[in-house]
Amino acid sequence: MNSNIDEKFIKVEDMKTLKTHGVGHWKLQRISAIAMIPLVIWFTTSLMLTLMDGYEQSIEWLQSPFNATGLILLFGTLYFHAASGLQVVIEDYVHHEGLKIVSLILIKLIATVLGVLSILCVLKIFL
Repeated sequence: MNSNIDEKFIKVEDMKTLKTHGVGHWKLQRISAIAMIPLVIWFTTSLMLTLMDGYEQSIEWLQSPFNATGLILLFGTLYFHAASGLQVVIEDYVHHEGLKIVSLILIKLIATVLGVLSILCVLKIFL
């Protein structure tokens, strides 16, 4: 009888650890979503205004330190948020452990590579 109680306590402790990790991940995803709201509003309005002016004006727009910084922040937040969301989907719906690990590694790798490439493109035009 005593061993059943010990097993239940171990499971409860494991659940507390899982809940703590899940809450932190949930908070980070919500914070990144909130951070993207003003960035996306700024970007779409700026994009619509500069697209009407042509290519040269768009390059000048991107060479502004404020606009380049905003775009870098948008790319970083966007790829972080996307990778976090896909991680949750994979953890919830992929049941084969090997496939889950490979998928999580690929998602993080692809998000990191695309984020770095996007930021490098912005920096190349800015500098």
